[in-house]
Amino acid sequence: MLKGIDPRLNAEVLHALRAMGHGDVLVIADTNFPSDQVARHTVYGALLRMDNLTSAEATNAILSVLPLDTFVDDFAGRMEIVDAPDEVPPVQAEVQAEIDAAEGKPRPMIGIERFAFYDMAREAYAVIQTGERRFYGCFMFRKGVIPPDED
Repeated sequence: MLKGIDPRLNAEVLHALRAMGHGDVLVIADTNFPSDQVARHTVYGALLRMDNLTSAEATNAILSVLPLDTFVDDFAGRMEIVDAPDEVPPVQAEVQAEIDAAEGKPRPMIGIERFAFYDMAREAYAVIQTGERRFYGCFMFRKGVIPPDED
């Protein structure tokens, strides 16, 4: 355990989050996503796990240390439901609430078509698989920056 670090963040996840740079993409995946296969194509090259957590719980822990990009509209995205791209299921609404809380204001995620999401995930920095069992619990986050301390 470390002081000030959410205990849901394991050493491997912390290592990857710290190693990421501005603009790098992190994928949060549910249990049905082909995470291991996709993760082998990422920069990190191996699957990271946050088992026994919902997508929202994992997002809450991750956003306690990861700044989201403020320079782009695609700072966060959700996998769209097939044949219902504008529908936002509860799992996605919960993650949106965590993003809004971390940002201190509403910042809507973009929708990403299912197969486009798979393609984007293969190009990501890393994939974290959660214990989320609800469908469409897959998200992407683009890392932002931490500004210097003001003098």
